[in-house]
Amino acid sequence: MEENIRKEEIPGRSLNFIEEIIEEDLLTGKNDSRVHTRFPPEPNGYLHIGHAKSICLNFGIGKKYNGKTNLRFDDTNPVKEDIEYVDSIKEDVKWLGFDWEDREFYASDYFEQLYDFALVLIRKGKAYVCDMSAEEISEIRGTPTRPGKESPYRNRTVEKNIDLFTRMRTGEFPDGAKVLRAKIDMASPNMHMRDPVIYRIIHTSHHRTGDKWCIYPMYDFAHGQSDSIEKITHSICTLEFEVHRPLYDWLIEEIGIYAPRQIEFARLNLSYTVMSKRKLLELVQEKKVNGWDDPRMPTICGLRRRGFTSESIRNFADIIGVAKRDNVIDISLLEFCVREDLNRKAFRVMGVLNPLKVILDNYPEDLVEEMEATNNPEDTSAGSRKVPFAKELYIEQEDFMENPPNKFFRLAPGREVRLRSGYIIKYESVIKDPVNGQILEVHCTYDPATKSGMPESNRKVKGTLHWVSVKHAIKAEIRLYDRLFVVENPDNSEDGKTYKDYLNPNSLEVKTGYIEPSVENSVAGQKFQFERLGYFSVDYDSTPESLVFNCVVPLKDSWTKKEKAK
Repeated sequence: MEENIRKEEIPGRSLNFIEEIIEEDLLTGKNDSRVHTRFPPEPNGYLHIGHAKSICLNFGIGKKYNGKTNLRFDDTNPVKEDIEYVDSIKEDVKWLGFDWEDREFYASDYFEQLYDFALVLIRKGKAYVCDMSAEEISEIRGTPTRPGKESPYRNRTVEKNIDLFTRMRTGEFPDGAKVLRAKIDMASPNMHMRDPVIYRIIHTSHHRTGDKWCIYPMYDFAHGQSDSIEKITHSICTLEFEVHRPLYDWLIEEIGIYAPRQIEFARLNLSYTVMSKRKLLELVQEKKVNGWDDPRMPTICGLRRRGFTSESIRNFADIIGVAKRDNVIDISLLEFCVREDLNRKAFRVMGVLNPLKVILDNYPEDLVEEMEATNNPEDTSAGSRKVPFAKELYIEQEDFMENPPNKFFRLAPGREVRLRSGYIIKYESVIKDPVNGQILEVHCTYDPATKSGMPESNRKVKGTLHWVSVKHAIKAEIRLYDRLFVVENPDNSEDGKTYKDYLNPNSLEVKTGYIEPSVENSVAGQKFQFERLGYFSVDYDSTPESLVFNCVVPLKDSWTKKEKAK
């Protein structure tokens, strides 16, 4: 059994509390020294970064302890579920790098067994059919400081309850006419133990079982029993299920089946983000965003489309660790993780987003040179590329100032700067629009002896600028993203506001950029570092004729600087 415990740990990281529980169970031989976890999403929406943490935790533990992890869909509410969500969840789990092998299960696989489990409770006098409406049940439920009242149907005979429950299954009653409730304790301090509903009537076709069923188990009933059927050893849930654990244990004990252990950990709360699937669905339905995979969304598919890598998300999940109490993680940490990953992987290219034309007066009119540029200084095996250089270039508008402040080391009157992988150039003059005074062109001269790689190329100047050749640049749509919300905690509503009142109206800016021609044949998902600007990924909307780039993250954390400046 000790061989199941991997001793090699990530340097500097001790065991988290869940791993401590598991290792103790292994050492004592509990569950025959097995480790079997599961990831149990509800197919009623797309997964978000919080689910990614749970995926990494469950599958990571299964792998670490040579165990197994199931992918099980809790498909118990056909009103909200769709095969679209099932497919998206499987795609997300695979993209994150995890494999459930042949263990793809559904709560609907167990509907017959769950029905039989409900009959066990009825026969034991531990469940009854109640005719009260949802509103009436809520009214008599009581409060945390005041006990609830018993249903007038609570003491029906076992025979009557079996008869009614059987007729519920055959479709005799309409939606809401009856429910099956566990008979526990209406005075329990735990509200979830006050005769909770465990089955309800829903006359809606199910995406897997069709019209075979018209009664469906509640999550609290299906969850624990499905864990038991699959012989899950450690049922890892987020912290909001801690108060559900007594019901989880009670149902398993009363039915008399194998008992997994439920363990709760703190869910991921991310700053400047909402993590409620319901709220994310509202944003999609109300067209506040452009779908579930909008790159501003915290959904896994949105992050993937934006250009985040699976490695960066797994690393993020590992860095934040597993806590016992809720906290808020700064979104800057997630952005740091993708910068670190892309810094090692992404090819460097030059692109200009706010173009200003520079004309080299002394450069031959028809000459085109190919400058040697390094693809990735972090990876010597990445090699180099050729970048065309000509008389007319684009630089960024902000890289030139007529009246620069102190410590401005870019192009200005009387200044020289180096063009990356090119020459040193010197300012000569500007041409302005006679009407509005806008600078149209900057005229410079270049020093032919300072070509990158030549003996005099080491002449020192303080500024180095990126550029593209006007004649050779690829025109592209550039999508720049900012935080989706303008406040750190949009769920913390005040003065009658809702989270939607804090949406950032400037969360998406679309520009026309000019990129060096090496990107011409790039494909969706391909990632680059635009030198001095940030990391960019080719969007799914791209075509060979019209490239579209998403900004994954800026090269530096400009948001934190803005916040500190306030």
